[in-house]
Amino acid sequence: MKLYKEQKRWNIFAHVVLILFCIIIIFPLFWVFRTSIASDVIAYQPTIIFTPTFENYVNLFQQNGFGKHILNSLIVAFSSTLLAIPIAAFGAYALTRYKPGGTFMQLAVIGSDMMPPIIVVLPLFAIFMKFSLVNTLYGLTLSYFAFNLPFLLWLLMGFFEDIPKELEEAALIDGANRFQAFIRVVFPLSAPGIMAAGVLGFITCWNEFIFALILTGGKTSTIPVALAALQTSGGILIGRVSAGVVIATFPIIIISIFIQKYLVRGLTFGAIK
Repeated sequence: MKLYKEQKRWNIFAHVVLILFCIIIIFPLFWVFRTSIASDVIAYQPTIIFTPTFENYVNLFQQNGFGKHILNSLIVAFSSTLLAIPIAAFGAYALTRYKPGGTFMQLAVIGSDMMPPIIVVLPLFAIFMKFSLVNTLYGLTLSYFAFNLPFLLWLLMGFFEDIPKELEEAALIDGANRFQAFIRVVFPLSAPGIMAAGVLGFITCWNEFIFALILTGGKTSTIPVALAALQTSGGILIGRVSAGVVIATFPIIIISIFIQKYLVRGLTFGAIK
């Protein structure tokens, strides 16, 4: 009985701590939303009681043309992720099963992903200038593809390592070739992991700032660059910035809700080590 009471106290304590952590995480999001619908955002000490208004959202679209920046972010993030995922899947499978270059090659993959983006973006800008890819969505998509590929390769290698080789060998004995074994056996088993990698890759492209800042212009800039530009001689338009942040987080929340099952299964499949 005493042990039961002690365990119950620890359970209550654990729940209280988790609730506090949830409040700490959610409160900044709540305050950003509060700022986006408030009319007193110029004040440095906003009050808790305020009159809700959607003026910041209306001005963000009408005066700042935020709709085109949302469309640019969606096009670039989806396109680069769709390009990178198949190549990363085949590349990770090859690195896992055939091990070309051994451990050095695997370390080289993650090492290239750990380089600061600013080291790569300036030479990339010079190359894109020569081929007229600066200030285009094509150029930004290619840069995100190259930037995202090592990360997805490293992530997917963990998924394929957890798939038993005996399943492929059984398919090969039954007459399938290596490609058919991958499509019919490995791919279905690794689908949750590939889905999780795709979501993480999309979020990385959606939030990226440095490449978009240097390689795009006014008509092709993405959401992070557009939000950074919301400043005037009178200061930062914090109300519109908050409205833009709320809008920018909305697609990520929707995607996470719809593929939550695959995301959880993928992240617990052995990808992140």
